[in-house]
Amino acid sequence: MFAIALILAQTAVSDAITVTATRTETRVADTPSSVVVLSKETIANSAAATTDDALRQVAGFTLFRRAGSRVANPTAQGVTLRGAGASGASRALVLDDGVPLNDPFGGWVYWGRVPRAGIERIEVLRGGASDLYGSSAMGGVIQFIRKKSPGLSVDVSAGSEATSTASAFLGGKYFTASADFFSTVGFVLVRPGERGLVDVAADSRHTTLDLTARRESAFVRGSYYREERDNGTPLQVNDTTTRQLAAGIDVGALTLRAYASDQDYFQTFSTVAGDRNSERLTIEQRVPSRGYGGNAQWTHVIANRHVLIAGTDLRSVRGVSDELRGTTRVIAGGQQRTAAAYIEDLFSISPTLTLTAGLRGDWWSDHSQLNPRLSLLWRSFSASAYTAFRAPTLNELYRGFRVGNINTLPNASLDAENMTGFEIGKRTNNARVTMFWTSISNTIANVTLNATTRQRQNLGRTWSRGLELDADWPLGPNARASIGYLFVDATVREGDLRGKRIPQVARNQVTAQLQWRTFGIQTRWSASQFDDDRNESPLRGYFVADAFASHPLKHGVDLTFAIENLFNEDVEVSATPVVTLGQPRAWRVGLRYAR
Repeated sequence: MFAIALILAQTAVSDAITVTATRTETRVADTPSSVVVLSKETIANSAAATTDDALRQVAGFTLFRRAGSRVANPTAQGVTLRGAGASGASRALVLDDGVPLNDPFGGWVYWGRVPRAGIERIEVLRGGASDLYGSSAMGGVIQFIRKKSPGLSVDVSAGSEATSTASAFLGGKYFTASADFFSTVGFVLVRPGERGLVDVAADSRHTTLDLTARRESAFVRGSYYREERDNGTPLQVNDTTTRQLAAGIDVGALTLRAYASDQDYFQTFSTVAGDRNSERLTIEQRVPSRGYGGNAQWTHVIANRHVLIAGTDLRSVRGVSDELRGTTRVIAGGQQRTAAAYIEDLFSISPTLTLTAGLRGDWWSDHSQLNPRLSLLWRSFSASAYTAFRAPTLNELYRGFRVGNINTLPNASLDAENMTGFEIGKRTNNARVTMFWTSISNTIANVTLNATTRQRQNLGRTWSRGLELDADWPLGPNARASIGYLFVDATVREGDLRGKRIPQVARNQVTAQLQWRTFGIQTRWSASQFDDDRNESPLRGYFVADAFASHPLKHGVDLTFAIENLFNEDVEVSATPVVTLGQPRAWRVGLRYAR
């Protein structure tokens, strides 16, 4: 691990460190993969109140729908990269210092589980990574790297929509403690002209607590997360409680991680009358789930030319969907056990040429999957070819849900999605451009059966081809500018929906950020997209600008001000068929302390 920087090609592009691309410490400049790193300074100077909104600075990062985690139902918070997604399940793996954050039952992500004050940086790897990380990483990997050094950080704020936030980190020699609190009364989701008496503000609140004990190269972390939401009508609510224990140790070339989680999820669904003046409770749903797993990895340097990485992953998930529909009880669920082994060789052929070859095998139920990868890095040019996959989640197999008056059914016969991908890239001192092409067979999507019913189905083959650009320029000692761009043509290539665009994927996305001293502005533009598989429910494009500023007071305390959606743009989130909207203009004032 410690020798990677010595034997891989050296360039001047970046000195930032990432661990996601090769599962070991490698500079961004030394990996052929498309990697973006958000530093703690970048996160701190963002107007975003949540980590998923901060990640929207990365072109190609999207949740299933355009709404952020403050008001979106948790099951719509599956993350996708490069337009690979066609349903609410994540197509990217999210890690917290190597431990999976994806929901064990449904694959979505509770973004509030990692306190903002405790984040050192966030790393985003775009492109298939199943050769190292397995099923959840078909579209890429996002990893939260925690602060480990001693110190104290506190960030509190309050603002419009009765929003209040508090995040704190305390680090000592043998421990770190983090906490995060968020609460908002939210806003009414339905567009003003379509609202009725049942449309009320979608509010949310969460509390996160975790404590990590460290001793030399070992750690144990216990965490607790509680979230409650009202989902836009009086009868639609949900809440989640998650408890997790994780542990790890690094002994020379050997790295070990283990974790266990226990989660209880509750949600209600209703039918809303056509005039939206009344509603009727239809389903009460409880989803208890349990998960545990671990991994072991060994890294070895041979003759200062090869870095061998070998490891194994084990995981088991059990979950049940327990529904009460009037007086009828419906129970469905199951267990998934997964075992995997992988090996990778980073071969420094010359000071300017590096070859990476990897292979991973995954086994679950009566299925198996092999995923190879081959990458070349020559000076500032890179090329990669790989395969990747995603097994259906227990949620897709056994749990139905309702959005508006559209009911989506589970499907216990789903097959795994399989991806083939190619990409080439070029770097300069300040920019990186990557062209990519991916083909996915057995793509799982919410397929329309009739006007009020959809079902999760393997709709056939899809592809996503496009280009992404990331650039970053220093503008003097106190200023910096960056831009990200994604073009992706994501369409269905086989089956009844041939020629249709993949839902929830915009063809063009642009992000831009400017930071000057303690002032920062972030902008996002997205082209139009469709909310459904038949491309009959379009969602308009949008442009959003956020701004953040801070001013030093005394004794290390800063006064902060943030404003989101500065121009109060209407961001269309869904059309089911009623159009719902994303975050309107909102502001917060706060205090921040760090030492």
